[in-house]
Amino acid sequence: MELITWDDSLSVKVKEIDEQHKKLIRLINSLHEAMIQRKTKEALGTIINELMDYTTGHFLTEETYFEKFEYGERDSHKREHTGFVNKVSAFHTDFQTGKMFLSMEIMNFLKDWLIKHIKGTDKKYGPLFNSRGLM
Repeated sequence: MELITWDDSLSVKVKEIDEQHKKLIRLINSLHEAMIQRKTKEALGTIINELMDYTTGHFLTEETYFEKFEYGERDSHKREHTGFVNKVSAFHTDFQTGKMFLSMEIMNFLKDWLIKHIKGTDKKYGPLFNSRGLM
């Protein structure tokens, strides 16, 4: 059961970034499925680690293009990235130490944040990136 389904409304019209967003969605869906199946803490932790690592790499891709193309909203966009990474890192620490468990509340946070971020923040850079030849 997918928590997030990719559709064209999530496209920023930049193939590389759309593919990365699809991978993030697959990872969140994998985490959701593992939670539903009551997988072990170790199995969940592995997916969470992969999600964190991939997200960090994805944000670096976007931020590299922000600098290269002198994107005007790069600072506020980077702050959103930093806030997300900090929140997920705190959750990860709490999960690993047993202070918090994976819940639908956390899954809904991941889903809602990603969809809102893509549709509200990421879509803003698409036209600039396209105008600079990034399709």
